[in-house]
Amino acid sequence: MIIIKTKEEIELMRESALIVSKTLGMLATEIKPGVTPNKLDKLAETFIRDNGAIPGFLGLYGCPSTLLTSVNEQVVHGLPTDRPLEDGDIIAVDCGAVLNDFYGDHAYTFEVGEVSEETKKLLQVTKESLYIGIRETKVGNRVEDIGYAIQQYCEKHGYGVVRELCGHGLGRKLHEDPEVPNYGKRGRGKKLVNGITIAIEPMINLGARNIRTLKDGWTIVTADGKPSAHFEHDVAIVDGKPELLSTFAYIYKALGIVSNEENEFRQVPLVL
Repeated sequence: MIIIKTKEEIELMRESALIVSKTLGMLATEIKPGVTPNKLDKLAETFIRDNGAIPGFLGLYGCPSTLLTSVNEQVVHGLPTDRPLEDGDIIAVDCGAVLNDFYGDHAYTFEVGEVSEETKKLLQVTKESLYIGIRETKVGNRVEDIGYAIQQYCEKHGYGVVRELCGHGLGRKLHEDPEVPNYGKRGRGKKLVNGITIAIEPMINLGARNIRTLKDGWTIVTADGKPSAHFEHDVAIVDGKPELLSTFAYIYKALGIVSNEENEFRQVPLVL
């Protein structure tokens, strides 16, 4: 059952999402060759708690960490380790936080040092597909319209779209209805209405779409060992249109990146 949120609840969810956004922004300048994912995990837990929130992943479903850190061929759910990041790696950092009894949950794939042009293009296309999916998140559409748009864009570039994992509804629980796949057919799935809050998260592989799970029971990797990218935003439908609750602006500010990609999804300008 889809749980519709009031505008007041959506504003509370925005505060939760922004805690995660600020956490990712703080981590942006820490991600460099020689740093371990375990160090990033400890920094994130401290930052979230210092800002009055609770880590959203830690202990949930038995998760042992605040962050899920997926390096290179790891698609999602990578557990932080003490293996130092190396020049040319990519790392998808997925983070959750609970504030006001609501979850924030989103992710960004960072470059570590100098990354190959092939990998840069994968990250670019995956992030672009996220916004293409967000544009479909509006009253009158259905859930699979989102996935269809993401799938068509990524497959046009020759990438594999993971089928076994998907986005999801978000609220007082981390995972609510509806499931939001990154593939699908137009006009299929549950209707999108005002008050729906979802996490949209393309998981796109440089090679084939096939995946497998490592022996730790968490880390999911590409079957062919090629890199994978993961970007995620929290989105609400307000007055018929998609509105971002999360933002990459803190990351961009930390890294000196200028971007207007989020402007069309904000009714009120974001103040950093």
